[in-house]
Amino acid sequence: MTNLVPIGRALISVSDKTGLLDLARALAGYGVELISTGGTSGMLRAAGLKVRDVAEVTGFPEMMDGRVKTLHPNVHGGLLALRDDDEHLVAMAAHGIEPIDLLIVNLYPFEQTVAAGADRATCIENIDIGGPAMIRAAAKNHRFVTVVTDPMDYDCLLATLKANDGATSMAYRQKLALTAYAKTAAYDTAVSTWLAGEIKEPAPRYRSFAGKLAQTLRYGENPHQAASFYVDGTRRAGVATARQWQGKELSYNNINDTDAAFELVAEFAGGAPACAIIKHANPCGVATASTLTEAYQRAYQCDQTSAFGGIVALNQVLDGATAEEIVKIFTEVVIAPDATEEARAVFAGKKNLRLLTTGALPDPKAKGLAFKQVAGGFLVQDRDAGHLAASDLKVVTKRAPTEKELADLMFAWTVAKHVKSNAIIYVKDGATVGVGAGQMSRVDSTRIAARKAEDMAEALGLAAPLTKGAVVASDAFFPFADGLITAAEAGATAIIQPGGSMRDDEVIAAADERGLAMVFTGQRHFRH
Repeated sequence: MTNLVPIGRALISVSDKTGLLDLARALAGYGVELISTGGTSGMLRAAGLKVRDVAEVTGFPEMMDGRVKTLHPNVHGGLLALRDDDEHLVAMAAHGIEPIDLLIVNLYPFEQTVAAGADRATCIENIDIGGPAMIRAAAKNHRFVTVVTDPMDYDCLLATLKANDGATSMAYRQKLALTAYAKTAAYDTAVSTWLAGEIKEPAPRYRSFAGKLAQTLRYGENPHQAASFYVDGTRRAGVATARQWQGKELSYNNINDTDAAFELVAEFAGGAPACAIIKHANPCGVATASTLTEAYQRAYQCDQTSAFGGIVALNQVLDGATAEEIVKIFTEVVIAPDATEEARAVFAGKKNLRLLTTGALPDPKAKGLAFKQVAGGFLVQDRDAGHLAASDLKVVTKRAPTEKELADLMFAWTVAKHVKSNAIIYVKDGATVGVGAGQMSRVDSTRIAARKAEDMAEALGLAAPLTKGAVVASDAFFPFADGLITAAEAGATAIIQPGGSMRDDEVIAAADERGLAMVFTGQRHFRH
């Protein structure tokens, strides 16, 4: 098998011209003949470099607004010819095809065009055809051809050429071929996903997902699991777009939990200061208040034990006073839209605490997809962007909730969306006071949440648990009256739940018997 292959001729056609001149000058220094297209050739020629136009190689001018320029046997033959196959060499000689040893291509900026809100015709014109075709041809023939698809690889290419006197190794070409095929797959994924949205196709016959490596992680959920973090290019505000100011590298679990925390606190965008504290992807405290400091304190008082080593998410700029409160216990990550210099100075003394700022909050109502792997495939669904207004609620008990209860019910329902099923959330005065999550039985979640409130009452020296006079949200219907009865025994006065159980009448009767107000949402928030 061929190992070192010298670079004699290179075809360059790029949309992103970052670092291109330095690369081209270096290639010319190795005596490499440069072939290029359109704007790229003009740029190189203006810099004083000798360049052959692709039109000269193909014998055809660029046509159809540039749609046709590299789709020609003189290009693809030069990329695909096997240099150790006599029949291929004869065909090249017979048809005047010259070998192309290096292909440097990056594709039309389709994703950026879509993200900028361009019209359909403009998006279509930014679907690259010749580029992916050349990339795939060069990658297939990586025994002889080097293909570079990312400006980030230019320095490594030059280092390789320097180390091998103007040649590349088989191992290096294989690695670049892998990147090339993944790049074209990701590009096609972006196009097919856009088209599915354009025609509102909820279940395309084929569905693909793609990402770019952002970080190789130390390990996954556990030390024996390898893991990596990929970004999908959607630029949704959150951990993928955040700036990390300090602290050690984020772990797999940090990233997962930070995403959960920030998505939850984003539900309160534009409202009062809000804080969510997350542990193992579940909230252990969520609160709003008149100040961010008070919101953090109230969230922390829901479950101080679980908050230790948790993730803190804030919906407003982190200030110094709130930072001072947060550093009183060990916290893994703090994420906020921004942080003041004072807050960053407070955190600077905690070298293991990671501070992330995002510049914005994600839109909880934005459409999107979520997927989960299962054996032999994966499940795809719409992101849970379900929201309700108070006017959407249906009062099903004799007593309607008071204005104060209604506000807490809406808060509790918002939090329930982000708690693993079966989820039960007790809320009082705009703060969670008990959270039961991830149980196989709904009544068990109700009991666990109430017990946590009892433990915190004891720790805080309260005369009674804060579930007394609280409201309760259930992410799905109560299949029996037992869960509601348990909530009432804990002191709850109002319930919000989807309704829809075969025993709704029985549950409603139990609520009326105890003087509870209950509303149905007609919407469920399972989260597995």
